[in-house]
Amino acid sequence: MATKLSELLFGAFPDLRYQPTAKRVRADFEGSPVVDTQEALLVWEPKRVTPVYAVREKDLLVRLRRPEAEGGSTEEHPFAWSTSGQTGLDPRTGFRRHTAPGEELDVVGSAFTAAHAAFRPSDPDLEGYVVLDFKAFHWLEDQEEIIGHPRDPFHRVDVRATLRRVEVMLDGVKLADTVGAQLLYETMLPVRYYIPPEDVRLDLLEASPRRTVCPYKGEARYWSLPGSERGKNIAWAYDSRFIDAQQIHGLVCFFDERADVAVDGELQPHPITPWS
Repeated sequence: MATKLSELLFGAFPDLRYQPTAKRVRADFEGSPVVDTQEALLVWEPKRVTPVYAVREKDLLVRLRRPEAEGGSTEEHPFAWSTSGQTGLDPRTGFRRHTAPGEELDVVGSAFTAAHAAFRPSDPDLEGYVVLDFKAFHWLEDQEEIIGHPRDPFHRVDVRATLRRVEVMLDGVKLADTVGAQLLYETMLPVRYYIPPEDVRLDLLEASPRRTVCPYKGEARYWSLPGSERGKNIAWAYDSRFIDAQQIHGLVCFFDERADVAVDGELQPHPITPWS
């Protein structure tokens, strides 16, 4: 019997997962070295959709200790992947919300302490490794800065040009109309329609202070539709830091979880995602 690969991946979703990476991985805290290794692992705790780095304790350039303080609670952001009801933890859920057994640790350097920024899993396959809080440190793979979270080797982004007519409406207002969209296909996510700014009614939108980062596409700035609750931070565009995302640099995309998108006159369904 044939196996659908996405079902195979989701079948492991409740488990602690890891994958070795051949890349040289380094981290620092405001310039103070934390780790330098070529034996890092990518680790996904149960119900996590994005990986973090695990490194051998022997490769750490700092020391670990048991936490001196309890620390605050970690807000959880669950989400449903599909109508089947399978749930996971949105990446906004903090590092300290661990879903596998293990021990929390502080990371202590000569000039800093990163409280609760390490986790030693109680798993024989990860013996000798500690998982580090990505957001606590600045990261490099070889000579390239990594933002957001480590790139997932099983996650792919492809961009394809289309001549199909793409229209975007919200609350009865047409916000975009183009035959020059770029279609972005991303593993486990719905197709996104990136539209040239000259085909977007930017005069109807208001720049937002919101900024987010994506390890595959860069840093995004946002726009909102004034007077619309559904229109808050409804559209975004990425900067040009990553050359492998250059087909969408400066193009505008809309959350079709909330906006109405028609392709060649056919209204598309609203997808179910962490941004629904």
